[in-house]
Amino acid sequence: MPKVLILSDTHGLKNEVMEIKDRHHDVDAMIHCGDSELAYESKELEGFSYAKGNCDFEPEMEEEQILQVGEVMFLVVHGHLHQIKSTLMPLSYRAEEVGAQVACFGHSHIAGAEKVGDTLFINPGSARLPRDREEPTYAILEWTDVSEAHLQFYHVNGDPMPDLQMTTAIAAKN
Repeated sequence: MPKVLILSDTHGLKNEVMEIKDRHHDVDAMIHCGDSELAYESKELEGFSYAKGNCDFEPEMEEEQILQVGEVMFLVVHGHLHQIKSTLMPLSYRAEEVGAQVACFGHSHIAGAEKVGDTLFINPGSARLPRDREEPTYAILEWTDVSEAHLQFYHVNGDPMPDLQMTTAIAAKN
């Protein structure tokens, strides 16, 4: 069962990022949607597919990542270049261009997920400065096959958040 850890907007946190990585050492992939404010070569970011955020200034960081986990293609961005605070359309177009079934982003610091057409959009919220709720969050997406995927959000301390979860199908690749 593939499992993907999704994190964003950690804004300088080190211990918490390491604790989350250690807690979920069994994941198949780790995604960070930017604004870590850490060095590209930091041990905290080691192993993450990382998208450069508007508070990241390392020249080695890339604005987006495209990765495949099992049969699922992911697009990872921060969101500041895709106007995610007002619409998901530019991100939706980019996901379609690269053939991504899942688009992960941060920037707004608001945890949530939404399925629009064939694309699952996931914002894990902020592990440091949440907005729209007080708990700092991250998320894990896992699936047995693309017909049933489960997304669970967690408090940074590792507690699952029962009010922040969803089960959905992931569109088959074209």
